[in-house]
Amino acid sequence: MPFADFKKGKIHYSDDGNGRAVVLLHGFLESSKMWENYLPHFVGKTRRVVCIDLPGHGESDTFGYVHDMELMAGAIKAVLKELNLRRVVLVGHSMGGYAAMAFAEFFPDNVKGICLFCSTARNDSDLRKIAREEAIKLVKQDHKSFIRKSIPLLFRPENRKIFKPEINALKKEALKMSPRAIVAALKGMKNRKDREIILRFNPYPVHFIIGKEDSVLLWSDLIAQTKHSDNVTYSLFEESGHMGFLEDERACRDDLVKFFNSLHQ
Repeated sequence: MPFADFKKGKIHYSDDGNGRAVVLLHGFLESSKMWENYLPHFVGKTRRVVCIDLPGHGESDTFGYVHDMELMAGAIKAVLKELNLRRVVLVGHSMGGYAAMAFAEFFPDNVKGICLFCSTARNDSDLRKIAREEAIKLVKQDHKSFIRKSIPLLFRPENRKIFKPEINALKKEALKMSPRAIVAALKGMKNRKDREIILRFNPYPVHFIIGKEDSVLLWSDLIAQTKHSDNVTYSLFEESGHMGFLEDERACRDDLVKFFNSLHQ
């Protein structure tokens, strides 16, 4: 299994295909395994796909007690350095999108395009920060219960029974995380800075994939972020929640391929 050295620890990644590079970044409580059904449709003779386990997730190490987005951006950079990749397209689901925006701030010359997949360029609202603090308390009390209760709520209510096997698989993967890693990610997301200004001046395309039934991010707020520049676009999926990559897999997958192809026209 390939690992990149980072801050006296290791970041796990996979690397498949050849050609122009796409980097896939998972969300909170997820891992690079979330992309397994997507890889056969993305990898090819002209596209190289790198999936990264962000700090504290999957098989990557935990670093200290706060995993801020700057640290995650550094972890992404460490993998790109290991693979000798210069310019890449970043796709970030939820927290992965926050990490992608931090990467764009610190390493703009390495970015060819970004997809914010059920994600946002904005920071947490005051109410959301309070919710993060409550989540941290719950994790410290019983992290397994927190995981089991939290993950189903990310799906559209009507989809929770339909995707019960997928939800159970997500829980199983998340339960591998330590309480310390979960808290570190929650603190990092709570403290992240607003990076919406990047959308005003980005010289590369940014694309939003938005679920209209997203319980975490309000779809109208996400669409508002696309108005800053002609370089920012979006696709709205009417029946998807925060986990659109599962709830509307084929449509989201096709939308991503369309975005990738548009970058090389």
